[in-house]
Amino acid sequence: MPRISHSPSSTSFQGTLESYFGKTGSANDSQRRLTQGATSVMQQQSSQETNGQKRKILDSDSVASVPKKFKRSSKGYAPPSKYDHIVNKLTDSLAPNLICLFIGLNPGIRTATTGHAYNHPTNLFWKLLHSSGCTPRPCRAEEDGDMPRLFNLGFTNIVSRATKDGSELSNEEMDEGVAVLEMKIAAQKPEAVAIVGKSIWESIWRVRHRKKITKNEFKYGWQDERENMGKSKEKDLAWKGAKVFVATTTSGLAAGMGRQEKEEVWRGLGEWVEKRRAERADTTAGENADCEDK
Repeated sequence: MPRISHSPSSTSFQGTLESYFGKTGSANDSQRRLTQGATSVMQQQSSQETNGQKRKILDSDSVASVPKKFKRSSKGYAPPSKYDHIVNKLTDSLAPNLICLFIGLNPGIRTATTGHAYNHPTNLFWKLLHSSGCTPRPCRAEEDGDMPRLFNLGFTNIVSRATKDGSELSNEEMDEGVAVLEMKIAAQKPEAVAIVGKSIWESIWRVRHRKKITKNEFKYGWQDERENMGKSKEKDLAWKGAKVFVATTTSGLAAGMGRQEKEEVWRGLGEWVEKRRAERADTTAGENADCEDK
């Protein structure tokens, strides 16, 4: 774009036109050209301003469209009527004298409708069960009913009703489930119970100690012997209750711990289960040998 000087000049307007456009055109032509040039400049400036505003709007939209870090919102309590249309097909997988009984929170929608424990693609339960050593091979949710027979492992939940998310349960109904758990454990007498999630142990602790568990009191892994579950209040009974192992939740909706951290916690349980399974196998082999000798 030509630079136009605004400094005063002693030459006439006609002379200025002729010096700018040349002497070959008329004054009218020169003036028309000057007007057209000025109009073109104004249009370019207007176009630049409009484009600039568009760029600002686009930039603003692009910033606003950048996804924020995902954070799961708390759904809050949902009454049982919300899921009245769900037919819960899940049942406990129990047997006497199991090596370990796994205690979950409650069935999710997919688990309830299929009737198989921890049956959701994002749930890590079956992966952690194998990687920790609790099972010698990978297992599927559809095998849950066979786990007592195959590997001396069983399943139950602290709350039986299905929800989409664990946060839709109330503390009251979780606490009410503790007494039922104690009765199931006392009846089946497993060697150990694995609590699959911190909130479940918090509920059991509330009922037993009549207060919330503190940060210093909570720990993953094996709990003190006085926390054994299912034991009778009668001191003369030989059974001292099931040992308690608090494991991490396996839900895909839960945040806070990575896969590796969960693996480390679960490995503590898996090592013990592996050992007990081997010891039981040796005992069974010895008993069979004794029978053959007789």
